[in-house]
Amino acid sequence: MIKLESISKSYLHGFNRSFVLRDINLEVEEGEFLTIMGPSGSGKSTILHIIGMLDEPTTGSYFFFDKPVHKFSERKRTELHREYIGFVFQAYHLIDDLTVYENLETPLLYKKIRGGERKSMVAEQLDRFNMVAKKDLFPSQLSGGQQQQVGVARALIMQPKLILADEPTGNLHTSQGEVVMDWFRRLNEEDGVTIIQVTHSDHWASYGKRVIQLLDGRIESDTARKTAAAIDA
Repeated sequence: MIKLESISKSYLHGFNRSFVLRDINLEVEEGEFLTIMGPSGSGKSTILHIIGMLDEPTTGSYFFFDKPVHKFSERKRTELHREYIGFVFQAYHLIDDLTVYENLETPLLYKKIRGGERKSMVAEQLDRFNMVAKKDLFPSQLSGGQQQQVGVARALIMQPKLILADEPTGNLHTSQGEVVMDWFRRLNEEDGVTIIQVTHSDHWASYGKRVIQLLDGRIESDTARKTAAAIDA
């Protein structure tokens, strides 16, 4: 599904070049649940943004379903992103002056999906996340956990093949985080959605099946691990 070959990301500061990522080689199969870990500044979010086509590598090749993303225009990358990828951010990124319903509907408007189908797709997500009673509320009227659930529902509404989650539980209490991570695990195991998350937490990493450790922009290790389900058992 995803293949990164010799990916580097750097910035020029005067006469000096600063590297965020160095020679990243990574393959992710469809249906995997991968966690990216590492200290602050190790390049975790940068690699996630490159995979999500929100950023470009300085050098290297990126193939997504065998398509050479590194050769595509920004417009073509945006089209691929909208078609295949859902992004969940730590800070939710909900639109404050739109209701829950309207926040969920917004990606469908960009895709010019007709009204009846939009209504059905939004209703499905509201029901899935038990948010029917909250559909007319604004983000400020929701708890942090509820806002993140809306963020997850919005990422899912286009039925993405890949979910990218950047510290999705970073602003949540443990119990709220458990709800969000249980949803990710269910989506991965029952629906076959590929998930790549960035986290600092070993506990949240345990929900996945493979962990990449980054250090100074390089992959230090790539290991399989016991999942939270196996640990709970």
